[in-house]
Amino acid sequence: MKFRAEIDVMPLKALLDPQGKAVTASMGNVGLPEISNVRIGKHITLEVEADNEAAAEEKVNTACKKLLANQIMESFEFTLHAAETA
Repeated sequence: MKFRAEIDVMPLKALLDPQGKAVTASMGNVGLPEISNVRIGKHITLEVEADNEAAAEEKVNTACKKLLANQIMESFEFTLHAAETA
């Protein structure tokens, strides 16, 4: 079976997010001073071939831990769906 994973990688809440800080500071300049605490991360999509959903989750989790997220500075979460067949 083929599954599609939607992965969000974000800076840990305890760490400074300089990119988010810069965007937060600029919100007033574009007329949106009510927006604050911007955090910027990555959204990753991928497809994985696996026998079942549990095996697909394990593969995506391994990919996140070994390659897609730096666990010292980032956290990740993902959702998994059966991929649409074309």
